[in-house]
Amino acid sequence: MDKLMLTSTLVLLLLFTECGAQIDVCGQVKAQTRIVGGVAASPGDWPWQVSLHRLGSHFCGASLINNQWLLSAAHCFASSIAVTAFLGRQSQEGSNPDEESREIAEIIRHPSYDPDTFDNDVALLKLSLPVNFTDFIGPVCLATQNSTFFTGTESWVTGWGTIGSGVPLPSPQNLMEVEVPVVGNRQCNCDLNPITVTDNMICAGLREGGKDSCQGDSGGPMVSKQGSQWVQSGVVSFGRGCAEPEKPGVYARVSRYQDWISNRTSGTPLPGFVTFTSEGTDPDLQVSCADPTTSSVTATPTSTAFCGHAPLNERLSGSGTSSARAGMWPWMASLHWNGSHVCGGTLVAEDGVLTSAECIMRSSTPSEWTVFLGRVRQNGSNSFETAMSVVSIVSSTLSGSNVAVLRLASRAPLSDFIQPICMESGETFATGSTCWAAGWSEGRGGEEQALQEVQTSLVDCGNASSTNICTQNLTLDQEDSGGPLMCQLGNAWYQVAVLGTSSSNPRQAEGQMMVFPKLSLFKDFLMQALGDFLSPPDSDPESDSAPSLLLSQLLVVGIGLHAILMLLCHE
Repeated sequence: MDKLMLTSTLVLLLLFTECGAQIDVCGQVKAQTRIVGGVAASPGDWPWQVSLHRLGSHFCGASLINNQWLLSAAHCFASSIAVTAFLGRQSQEGSNPDEESREIAEIIRHPSYDPDTFDNDVALLKLSLPVNFTDFIGPVCLATQNSTFFTGTESWVTGWGTIGSGVPLPSPQNLMEVEVPVVGNRQCNCDLNPITVTDNMICAGLREGGKDSCQGDSGGPMVSKQGSQWVQSGVVSFGRGCAEPEKPGVYARVSRYQDWISNRTSGTPLPGFVTFTSEGTDPDLQVSCADPTTSSVTATPTSTAFCGHAPLNERLSGSGTSSARAGMWPWMASLHWNGSHVCGGTLVAEDGVLTSAECIMRSSTPSEWTVFLGRVRQNGSNSFETAMSVVSIVSSTLSGSNVAVLRLASRAPLSDFIQPICMESGETFATGSTCWAAGWSEGRGGEEQALQEVQTSLVDCGNASSTNICTQNLTLDQEDSGGPLMCQLGNAWYQVAVLGTSSSNPRQAEGQMMVFPKLSLFKDFLMQALGDFLSPPDSDPESDSAPSLLLSQLLVVGIGLHAILMLLCHE
């Protein structure tokens, strides 16, 4: 019965394409004057490209598939924060005279999306109001389920993401375009082993590297031209680094979702589905991995990341202030504004950094910030560090001291030197417990300005104990602001407060006690900004396992919403 209903649906779909299908208008570029690789696009070159904004900043891309639906990546929407779509946009800075904006009224992630493997990494977004097509705003065609994209198929990706790992798009942040050839799934599995490239994915990249999508481009389209029409083959999903040799980027394969898109977008004009056909025989059929014992088409299932695990920090207590070793506090983040360290922070989610709201008062523009993870020295070499770009910044709005969350453009590459810390959400830390603070400042750490750690003890806050946590006196500099006050509970480390140095940060009996707002006061805000808190190793059934290699190596590339949105008109 289900098969009969599906067949009837497809027949009706074919019979009534005249009632609003986009096949006659999709994939057409009226204003295009030239196409070149790796440079800024001209206005109207890619009229289906959409910029998605959250809290006033671009965080992902998307593609317009009809007058009311967008296609994007599921991993872009772990948060419930409101999203605005900008269509016809050319630059993230300055005026965009051909632009229209719409609020996103509905977000539909694929029901089988797997956040660990990025399988089925597609989402549909419904605009609050339909848009009118112009020379600068128009839908892309979508690949049908019987399309073929053989190895070497010329493809283009577009977006406003970083131009290298941790390298932000320079002002005025124009839409960028780059040409990359399709890499067959067999070859891609060999290249990315042990990451599994499923049939729901398609890969693209140069063997020598140098061209790729990158952080901030997620959700954007990969398209190929057939005749006069541009057909979307992929949605930017993930990769290992950006533009590395023999490490192609991975995209959700649009042709696998024709039925899902059609069913979920019924009642609006049907997206234009086009069969893309590659000539000859796919060279990928002849590929076999050089070493079948290390190159496999299937990878080991991955485990979920946990928090508070510091493999290289076995100490429970200490004394005084000293320089920390690499890996001692693997969640420490150095926040750089316009190239200089200004504050500390902590990795509290795979793509989220917590800091003090006073730190980001100097600028709320994400592109002006870079987060360094795994860093020990501000001056000198750091063998295990990673630079991460920022896609959004949001602050809490309580009276008094507040905290801020910086969302990273991709998941952090977890290792012994980079791990998230657990966030206090009501746990009890007894008076007298040994805790630690850490941070960087120009006045400490010698010429290298190494990360400094200081031991302290919790003291009784008196009447303020329900909302505050108190310690023996700590000497804090401006550069320490945003860093953590850390206490160990069981086998896990918890951040119990965010360090601050402004006058709004309550202090009592200076020289004897310092008072900080408990992190649990901001729980609602943090859950809205980050989603569910990570769990410590003790509560994870796979706590004895190392963080999955997949999560350690995946760099979620950002490049635009997938043109997998389709509309049925049979209802």
